[in-house]
Amino acid sequence: MRKVSEKLQAIHTSGNKGVAWLIDPDDFQSIRKFESQLQEANKLKIDFFFLGGSLIHQNRISEIIQKIKEVCVEIPVILFPGNALQFSPLADAILFISLISGRNPDLLIGQHVSLAPLLEKSGMEVLPTGYMLINGGQTTSVHYISQTIPLPNHHPELSVATALAGKFLGLQYFYLDAGSGAPFPVSTEIIKAVKRKIDAPLIVGGGLNSLDKIKSAFQAGADLVVIGNGAEKNLNLLYEVSEFLESTRVMAN
Repeated sequence: MRKVSEKLQAIHTSGNKGVAWLIDPDDFQSIRKFESQLQEANKLKIDFFFLGGSLIHQNRISEIIQKIKEVCVEIPVILFPGNALQFSPLADAILFISLISGRNPDLLIGQHVSLAPLLEKSGMEVLPTGYMLINGGQTTSVHYISQTIPLPNHHPELSVATALAGKFLGLQYFYLDAGSGAPFPVSTEIIKAVKRKIDAPLIVGGGLNSLDKIKSAFQAGADLVVIGNGAEKNLNLLYEVSEFLESTRVMAN
């Protein structure tokens, strides 16, 4: 089954937009509070749950996936792992990310080798993804942990060249990320430039903590936006995005 990849491709080719809620297991505190949030999220037009983080102090990934699937039966769970330890066969798919914006060999291929046998046994969908870190105005945890220098936020030609290299390597999805809690999201210039050159589902995240920023990312060409800290601190943001997406889909039809 290719349920997740088909849904991503449908979002990309139809011109509709999608939203994913990124859940960091390190922020997981109370199962009761989390279940309440999931019940609210289940009412919204969320397309995917992303699950992962730069650090995992307590590996409760399988527990979190089980709870998501209990409450939100129809919403796929996609692993967004910081390393090979952040794996659970209970997920529907995995962003098999290669950090093509950096020069850390462990995140280009090393962690992938460790994870490959587990993925083969699991049978889950594998989404080969070119992951590009963009400077969002401060050093974030993902920059520190990955030990890589992010791409500049106002030189789109560098991001385009990097994305093209990923395309020629056969990567099928692209993720532009300013990092969790970044003061500034990925610039619209970069999103537009990459979108013009890469005919593939384009995911954008980091610093998207308001509806205006999310609208700008969509208008620039993002197919799927990822909301992390913004949703955790303000669940109303998911409501606002859901209402916006519903209105655009109604207009399109």
